[in-house]
Amino acid sequence: QVQLVESGGDLVQPGGSLRLSCAASGFTISSYGMYWIRQAPGRGLEWVSHITFGGITKVLDSVKGRFTISRDNDKNTLYLEMNNLKSEDTAVYYCAKNEKAAPVDWGQGTQVTVSS
Repeated sequence: QVQLVESGGDLVQPGGSLRLSCAASGFTISSYGMYWIRQAPGRGLEWVSHITFGGITKVLDSVKGRFTISRDNDKNTLYLEMNNLKSEDTAVYYCAKNEKAAPVDWGQGTQVTVSS
């Protein structure tokens, strides 16, 4: 059974850092592309970053230079390193597996709140 469990969200001040984790079970993340997607309060879903099964990464322009996606194949875990956080990064962050160019098997999400 495929399962994704996010963790690491917290309340941080502007300029702070967090590392989100997404522990996967039921499949091997290195064999699939993986996404980070967020939803800010009152807004729609927004793609943040993805990593292909080959390890190629891409991030949203507004977080470029601040967010880094990575994975630990031994731990079967996906990460999102977030630095210099801004209030507009406040959102619930989800990880998902890529299936036929679409995110599937979403986790439950982890809340990131950036506020002073």
